[in-house]
Amino acid sequence: MKLYFHPASTTSRVVQMFATDQGIALDYQVVDLFTGEHMQAPFAAINPNCLVPVLEDGGFRLTECSAIVKYLADQAGSPAYPRDLQARARVNEMMDWFNANIYKDLGYGLIYPQIFPGHKRPGDAVQAGTLAWARDKSGIWLKTLDTHLIGPDKAYLCGNSISLADYLGAEMIALLGMIGSDLAAYPNIRRWMGHMMALKSWAPVHGVINGFAASLKGQTFVTV
Repeated sequence: MKLYFHPASTTSRVVQMFATDQGIALDYQVVDLFTGEHMQAPFAAINPNCLVPVLEDGGFRLTECSAIVKYLADQAGSPAYPRDLQARARVNEMMDWFNANIYKDLGYGLIYPQIFPGHKRPGDAVQAGTLAWARDKSGIWLKTLDTHLIGPDKAYLCGNSISLADYLGAEMIALLGMIGSDLAAYPNIRRWMGHMMALKSWAPVHGVINGFAASLKGQTFVTV
């Protein structure tokens, strides 16, 4: 199976982390987001959304990182995507929560407009308003995650075993490190992220994005 990806892509790292951690062999093909390769005709023919990741399994193509990791988990029989109907529904619920709620405010509202020029809003007033709104909304989501969804007793999002929700959610929360947040106000999130960052696959998968984060050191960001 082939994965079209880029190591600076949050959603690509979701798939890369899961596959690496679970020992699932993939043929990785980089699509260079920084030169605009994803917008060119050859890749647009593969994914008309012009986004990574994309999984190819023979003649079958699949987009969207959530769908891809579910497909890979089912193929591998991974316990990270449990067969029990209610346990699986809980994993799906948490993945939907991250995608539908916190990621749009934290990622696309607060972090990406500050670190990627293509996401910066037009004009200082619009940029400032976007960041203020997203900061406040992100704080609400983080408090909910810390207090209610993780709480003091669980090691992972859906209990004491790692699930697909952890691979997805951890990549989104890890973005906070790009803008200097140490999660000190959210001890349960911080503890959970410690478990995720201790995985053997974390360091090799995050080498490129860590290098990019290092290049941002010294800048001032609106953070939460």
